Amino acid sequence: MSSYKRFICRLLSFVIIITFLCGNTVYAEGEALTLSSPSAILIEASTGTILFEKNPDEVRSPASITKIMTLILTFEAIEKGRIKLDDEVITSAYAKSMGGSQVFLEEGEVQTVDTLIKCIAVASGNDASVAIAEYIAGSETEFVNQMNEKAISLGMTNTHFTDCCGLTSNKEHHTTARDVATMSRELITHYPQVYNYTTIWMEDITHVTRQGTSNFTLSSTNKLLKQYQWTTGLKTGSTNAAKYCFSATASKDGIDLVAVVMGAPDHKVRFAEAKSMLEYGFAITKLYTDENKEQLTPLLVTGGKADEIQISPKGAFRYLDVAGADFSKIQKRYEYNETLAAPIEKGEQVGRIVYTLGQTELGSVAIISAETVEKAYYIDYLKKVFWKYLI
Repeated sequence: MSSYKRFICRLLSFVIIITFLCGNTVYAEGEALTLSSPSAILIEASTGTILFEKNPDEVRSPASITKIMTLILTFEAIEKGRIKLDDEVITSAYAKSMGGSQVFLEEGEVQTVDTLIKCIAVASGNDASVAIAEYIAGSETEFVNQMNEKAISLGMTNTHFTDCCGLTSNKEHHTTARDVATMSRELITHYPQVYNYTTIWMEDITHVTRQGTSNFTLSSTNKLLKQYQWTTGLKTGSTNAAKYCFSATASKDGIDLVAVVMGAPDHKVRFAEAKSMLEYGFAITKLYTDENKEQLTPLLVTGGKADEIQISPKGAFRYLDVAGADFSKIQKRYEYNETLAAPIEKGEQVGRIVYTLGQTELGSVAIISAETVEKAYYIDYLKKVFWKYLI
């Protein structure tokens, strides 16, 4: 190969590398992440580990990221069987009257719950949010009461809602980046089907009204869907009071991150800084997972109607590492008594699985009883003798 050709090849390689690095920020260990937005937080969803924070408890107006809680209550109502995706919802005059971001529902227009979820998750429709709130709770006021109750149950101590869509700009309607991360985590971990909606870039719905039938194109407000390949959601918001807010979710190599930005000066900064946080999170983390699917040996039971009891791990184990740990050195230890005394309730903890790395305990998973064993009485012992010796 001539020296000229070698020079051209090296030049092209250099250009490719520079182009890659410009589009994919590489963070070195210990490198600081700086943001211009006044409040932000980055967490890993499965463990709740906080990876970065900046004024996370500063109380701010949330704008349309309020709708994350609206979606939580919607999927909760579906899960409990109170509503179904194919239920038909009639738009009220009040729902139609919502300003701001809307999908232009008409009074009396009928849409399914499924379509209204799309309108909320994709296009941030305020009218759709109120329509679904009224359908679930009878009125937006009652629905907001339920939103606040749910916030309390999730430990969102700095949050209070006064509407279901985020239009309110008074100080009574407020939250924090930490609380937004909390409700975002609740939504994506308990109702991952939300991704079926939040990953939609563009989709048509059909309006059927007295004026006739027409198509309306829902266009995602989450521009990160086209800017960052690992994006899965979640919700944008902006008002004069809130400025530009964003709860961004992304998934890569089994790790699910939530990056919350509040009060960004413009929409470009909102998306750029959320992306920076996500890239930073994926660069510094590694997830150890044990699904705990193995069958455990039954334990002996004394004083019970049964002589043994089935046991099982309560669930999977997740450990998020940010220090470059060698996962091959993680050890798993079972701790439980081989004999238990009745009575034992189904789901009762009878031991634990402990994970260690060197001398450090990384965490544990409970071992629970898979059934109930009642305490035995005199008649029960007679029955045991009968079945053992006479049958």
